[in-house]
Amino acid sequence: MCSIAGVLRFRHPEGVTEEDLRRIGACMKHRGPDQSGSYRFLCGAFQQNRLAVMDPENGLQPMSAEYAGKRYTIVYNGEIYNAEELKAGLLVAGAELKTRCDTEIVLWSYILYGEKSPSMLNGIFAYAIVEETLDAFPKTERVFFARDRFGIKPLYYAECGDTFVFASEVKGVLAYGGVRPVIDRMGLWQLFYLSPVTLEGTTVFRDVHAFLPATAGYYDENGLRTFAYWSLAAKPFTGTREEAIGMTGALVRDAIRRQLVSDVPLCVFLSGGLDSSVVAAVAAEHEREQNRVLSTYSFEYEGNREHFRASLFQPQGDDEYAVMLANRLLTDHRVLTAPNKAVAELLYDAVRARDLPGQADIDSSLLYFCSLVKREHTVALSGECSDEIFGGYPWFYRPEMLERSFFPWLHEPKARIGLIRDEIAHAREGYDALSEAYLRSVASAPLLEEDSDGMRRSRIASWLSVKYFMTNLLERKDRMSMYSGLEVRVPFGDHRILEYVYNVPWEYKMENGHEKSLLREAMRPYLPDEILWRKKSPYPKTHSPVYESLVRDMLRRRLEREGSVLGEIIDRGRLCALLDGGNMTWFGQLMSRPQLYAWLYQFDVFCELYGVTLAL
Repeated sequence: MCSIAGVLRFRHPEGVTEEDLRRIGACMKHRGPDQSGSYRFLCGAFQQNRLAVMDPENGLQPMSAEYAGKRYTIVYNGEIYNAEELKAGLLVAGAELKTRCDTEIVLWSYILYGEKSPSMLNGIFAYAIVEETLDAFPKTERVFFARDRFGIKPLYYAECGDTFVFASEVKGVLAYGGVRPVIDRMGLWQLFYLSPVTLEGTTVFRDVHAFLPATAGYYDENGLRTFAYWSLAAKPFTGTREEAIGMTGALVRDAIRRQLVSDVPLCVFLSGGLDSSVVAAVAAEHEREQNRVLSTYSFEYEGNREHFRASLFQPQGDDEYAVMLANRLLTDHRVLTAPNKAVAELLYDAVRARDLPGQADIDSSLLYFCSLVKREHTVALSGECSDEIFGGYPWFYRPEMLERSFFPWLHEPKARIGLIRDEIAHAREGYDALSEAYLRSVASAPLLEEDSDGMRRSRIASWLSVKYFMTNLLERKDRMSMYSGLEVRVPFGDHRILEYVYNVPWEYKMENGHEKSLLREAMRPYLPDEILWRKKSPYPKTHSPVYESLVRDMLRRRLEREGSVLGEIIDRGRLCALLDGGNMTWFGQLMSRPQLYAWLYQFDVFCELYGVTLAL
């Protein structure tokens, strides 16, 4: 894993300075603490920070190779899980491989197969390759980009006059002096209605954009041209229930085992819920075959045992289940506990890590836990992406949540925008604009005419969840982990699983009223019934009143600060009512009043850290 960046000036190539590259690279050094490098070419320059996972000694970047009169140079962030299969074909086709690093596999795949190469990769990736002619005159150059199918690895860009800037994180793009941190009305609406989710291809900054998942393209003197190299398709299902269970189990096991390859210490995040337990069970089996003991971690908050409150979304705590399974699997298990004070104080760093006011204690605690895990491990596996694929969220099986005209995970969409002064918020206009975006996404879901009502709803729910909600969770996991140089892999994010399960009948996924029944049945041989049939349990939040008191006081102090952007735009009367009011769940499954205090605090920190200009 790494950070990558580049500055391209094809029309006026002069002016890409070493200071530009140094500044952009320095702000993302946390993603790649093991090695830094740069590469200059006629029309621009690349910069890269490397976290060494495979072949640490030989996989230095930027990496170059020459073939058929051209030089190709890559900066790459990711892991390729079918590298060994690709390697055999590349060698036959003429590749001259010199390392065991998957960077070289990606580079030679492009050299030999061009723009078809991203579709050949099974993995998580974002990369850029500059292609230079060596002997031809005039010399020509172009840069090829690609991002993985689910957008698990990030890539952002901005066009500033005749300059094109790209980077692994938004802060890297903003580090180029010509890109300004401007937030217009759409950015404000995304922050106060949708955040931490953003619309496809956007950030909250007016001039900074995201490369879409499953997208590749070229940048040259004619600008940026992109194309989709993969898309999800609705197809008829012709198999039986037993065949669906068997195929699902085979795909899940293969995805997990592929992602256990590493030349550095590896562990699994084990919450005790279904998804992480599946990953841990298969990984533990694999490690035993290699005469190794799997390391696992579970996470808890100070005070949660005393203050846990059951809810529809989180009916039970996780800790006892995680320890029980770890004992059964004979893993080297550690329970990490986040102190309330650290969770509150790290809200500041979580904004810096995510370039966005995110998910409050859910972000800051993960930041804390990853910093501890990194002390002994460089790679971790986690259970994200399962709920979006197998139907784990309430909006899959509660039709009323999809039937309204707004994103279903926003239970109280006006909770935050309602705190902003009316003349600034333009709340009705913003709601309508985002509602239209939602309805367009619903209309674009791949469906079949013969789909039953349940199948149609499940397809739409999965489509929306993968495009938006899952993207948010993957961004959170990437930024919070990579802030400490920890690589987290998500086996359920293997596109083959989604391609197959998207077309399995809904009744197999919700059999006997159990969400994710297909996954449960497929992994029955691996898990005890106590875990196999547990109700979905999301990443935990803190239930401690100490945390709520801390973040409420932190918010008050921020609002008293001279120059507070939040203080300038908020309606103080409505905020006082919030501070004195009851609880509510306003986003996802866990975001309630303490998290709203923390999010408002993070918003004000965000505006200060990034020097935000509001253009409303």
